[in-house]
Amino acid sequence: MKKLQQVLFAILLACASAASAQVYPAKAVRFIVPYPAGGYYDLLARVIGAKLAEAWRQPFVVENRVGANGMIGTDYVAKAAPDGYTILMGGIGPLGVNPSLYAKLPYNVARDFAPIIHVASAPNVLVVHPSVPVRSVKELIAYAKSNPGKLAFSSAGRGSSQHLSGEMLKTIENIDITHVPYKGSAPGVRAVLAGEVGMMFGTMADVVGHARGGKLRALAVTSAKRIPALPEVPTMIEAGVPGFEATAWFGIVGPAGLQREVVAKLNGEVGRILRMPDVLARISQQGSAEIVGGSPEQYGDFIRAEGRKWADVAMKAGVKPE
Repeated sequence: MKKLQQVLFAILLACASAASAQVYPAKAVRFIVPYPAGGYYDLLARVIGAKLAEAWRQPFVVENRVGANGMIGTDYVAKAAPDGYTILMGGIGPLGVNPSLYAKLPYNVARDFAPIIHVASAPNVLVVHPSVPVRSVKELIAYAKSNPGKLAFSSAGRGSSQHLSGEMLKTIENIDITHVPYKGSAPGVRAVLAGEVGMMFGTMADVVGHARGGKLRALAVTSAKRIPALPEVPTMIEAGVPGFEATAWFGIVGPAGLQREVVAKLNGEVGRILRMPDVLARISQQGSAEIVGGSPEQYGDFIRAEGRKWADVAMKAGVKPE
């Protein structure tokens, strides 16, 4: 009799869980962005959030909880109730790189989050100031080896994909180039434009216009394949750097313990939204970002692989946790 009661109780719980997922969302959902308004994280959350609100007739309220290299907003979601009403637009910084940079991270990526969907990936572009006497990645490497310590590269800050792309090049090719961090991507680009530093792994949005206008020289993109926005520019691998792939990536997670039915519902609807032509037009950044999608399990596997990759890069580059 007791065993029968346990079975019935388990069935009731499963039915209640399914019913809860069917009515989700029954109230406003907070969509946390761990970086300031106006950036790509913010754009993705606002475009996707608006479509979710339209489909489900409940508000998806974007909140920018910024600071500590994305840790404040990310930790807020890690500690939120796992009911589907607080989700995060996460990405490479808070979920992929920060575990290798901070000894006392307030959250555990593997333990504290439920992956929902991989939204997009975007490569960086290796650009140089026109005064740097190189026209290819091979020439850049040869120049750096002939002039150790002379070349400097800017980035959006310590731990950014731009910074670690530079560190990856240093370790693969054993060259001596100096990292100069700036407070954001825009000032880092201005430094290259002014000739204060010679090179940068810049974001597509920040450097493509300058490259097309001749103010910067684009040598390679960091993705596995060429991109429509710069079809004539080779990948780092094509340019002769084996195994070099480093993209910024973005995706949605919730707190650990989120019901599988809610995860599946969010994954399915966001996947549908990512295929909409008007959404693609806004978030593909004129062909510079790749829309990904896929299952929660695939996104979880990807996050874990990225964590291992960047930990290895940081270790080989001697980047010690703070």
